[in-house]
Amino acid sequence: MWRGIVPNITTVILSSALTALATGLGVIPLIFSKAIPARLMSLASALASGLLLAAAFQLISKGMADNAGTTIIGIIAGLVLITVSRKWLERRTSPDVGELAKADVVGAVVMVGVMTVHSFPEGIAVGLALGKSLHFGFLISLVIALHNIPEGLAIGLVLVPQGMRTWKAGLWSIFSSLPQPLMAVPAFLLVSAFEPFLPFGLGLAAGAMIWMIGAEVLPDACGKASPRSIGAALTVGVVLMLAIEFLI
Repeated sequence: MWRGIVPNITTVILSSALTALATGLGVIPLIFSKAIPARLMSLASALASGLLLAAAFQLISKGMADNAGTTIIGIIAGLVLITVSRKWLERRTSPDVGELAKADVVGAVVMVGVMTVHSFPEGIAVGLALGKSLHFGFLISLVIALHNIPEGLAIGLVLVPQGMRTWKAGLWSIFSSLPQPLMAVPAFLLVSAFEPFLPFGLGLAAGAMIWMIGAEVLPDACGKASPRSIGAALTVGVVLMLAIEFLI
């Protein structure tokens, strides 16, 4: 069903917008309950990380098929870039998610800049995956969208207890993923104009995503659930990614 359909800018915008909008779905449980067990949140994050981890290795696989050496260099570059970016942010006072409720226009723009460091690998992955093929691009977009739902819930759990309405917290959750579509379009345009960049870009996105999972998401999750539970949820996430790939 995907043959003969060539991705374009419209496809990239719609696909990356899907990943951002999915973040807003995370606040839906807060309509029914303002308190979500920390253990459940950790397991959801671990499952979503499994999805993203499997997606990262899919990016690597596609890149290696085109140029193994360039892909490996890209992975290393992604690791270096995300590590340097995080160290740079740690030396400065970064705005907290809870400050979204009080952010003015300038503060919101600053916060998007901070969030870009977290979201740029996913945004680049969507753009580059669509540069590879529509089928692969849709797969990566869907997986990242599913990964974003627990992130939206985490943001809602910070904002709603401060008195913010659930729908508004949902909008801020979507806003937090704005860097993904912002990064997807230039990544797609770059690979469309310079195809040899694709393996390097796929490796770069994958390397940064793997670092984020291992350095931030899983350590936080392990503090609220047992390592065995986290491992099980992570594995289920990987299996779910493979099932999605098989079904679509």
